[in-house]
Amino acid sequence: MRNRILPLALVCAALLSSTVAAAETLKIGTEGAYPPFNFVDSTGKIGGFDVEIGLALCERMKVECEVVAQDWDGIIPGLLAKKYDMIIASMFITEERKKQVAFTEPYYLAAMTHVAPKGAGLTEFSNEALKGKVIGAQSGTTQADYIAALYPDAEIKLYPTQDEANLDMVNGRLDLQVGDMLPMLDWVTKNDDGKGCCELIGEPITDKKFVGDGVGIAVRQEDNDLREKLNKALAEIRADGTYKKINDKYFTIDVYTMK
Repeated sequence: MRNRILPLALVCAALLSSTVAAAETLKIGTEGAYPPFNFVDSTGKIGGFDVEIGLALCERMKVECEVVAQDWDGIIPGLLAKKYDMIIASMFITEERKKQVAFTEPYYLAAMTHVAPKGAGLTEFSNEALKGKVIGAQSGTTQADYIAALYPDAEIKLYPTQDEANLDMVNGRLDLQVGDMLPMLDWVTKNDDGKGCCELIGEPITDKKFVGDGVGIAVRQEDNDLREKLNKALAEIRADGTYKKINDKYFTIDVYTMK
């Protein structure tokens, strides 16, 4: 067979195509400690609703994706440092976070809730009513911001992970905690410790100052092309039933609409 010398333009095009293909491997940053949204299973694999939605979006965009676990306190700095390309970790879309990152359209709605020991008898959630109570939340979250703002006369305890806050509540070290509603509902209905100790109380907390406009995927502010591709892929998996299939694996309601 004779060797063929490719024209220079074709060589350059081939190299460019190869570079683009290589660039189409994206990394998803998630916490891995927020079941059922993201968690590390017994085999060490990162899974959960957030992760499955992220991988479905990658499949729709026809890109390879790798999932990276990152502690919550460092999750935005990790994105800005280019450790990963997007955050899919149940992050509320808030004005404060928009100063650092850009968000897609919401991929589910959000609310927070109070959680108390069973039989605590708490019916009022004013600062005066909770003065001196020990109230907990995960650090670096909108829940932490909420309890700091609303309960200045309470004793505030913050934890690196939600699991640690839950453990202190099980062990009687917290009078109350504020958490994201869906994980807390999951904890008090499906987890043995949660079912035994605690219950959701009061009305859902939906103040947009704290819960924002829902839960979105965060990207770097300069990555608008990626943000638009993610929005398009999200609309497509909603339309073709992929989203519903993942949703129904974890929840009995449609978390996209909370109905």
